[in-house]
Amino acid sequence: MIGYIKGKVLSAVDGVVLIENNGIGYEITCSAAVYQQLLENNQGEVYTYLAVREDAIALYGFISLEEKNMFLKLISVSGIGPKMGITVLSNMGLSDLAVKIATSDVKGLTAVKGMGKKTAERIILELREKITADVSEDTPILKQEAVSDDDQDAIIALMSLGFTKQECVPAIKKAKENGATTIEQLIAFAIKNIR
Repeated sequence: MIGYIKGKVLSAVDGVVLIENNGIGYEITCSAAVYQQLLENNQGEVYTYLAVREDAIALYGFISLEEKNMFLKLISVSGIGPKMGITVLSNMGLSDLAVKIATSDVKGLTAVKGMGKKTAERIILELREKITADVSEDTPILKQEAVSDDDQDAIIALMSLGFTKQECVPAIKKAKENGATTIEQLIAFAIKNIR
């Protein structure tokens, strides 16, 4: 599988870029974030996902491994294909999407063009369950550290982006120490400071 490509942008039209690497041109349907970055620099790197169907093979590109990880979670939801996954990621930032899933914000998700209420509810149901299962064994630690509901939602959202609980808890604590109060602020601060 092709997981990463770095090279020069030969063309870019409607979210699809043609990147040349060692004499081979790769046509990649990109999220808005990586598409914009590639347009500005005329070269760059893309984390990719190769989708194989009976009638087509397509490459999808992402700005980071966290964005790719969220895409993989989205397309694991029944009824969500790669095109809808890219559309979702192109219409909202990773932290915003994670917050909407963690807080069961159906209305926020249906703001994405082409997504109905039932699809948004399915995304929340299926992804929240997976994320909760990932952190369920850590729940006693979270309770022991007196983590509020907002903090726990922020931790779940960050874990959905691929961060570990061990990275998230101190990052959320530091975010609160620096004045973050809303879930959005907690997540945004943590993402900037985890690395």
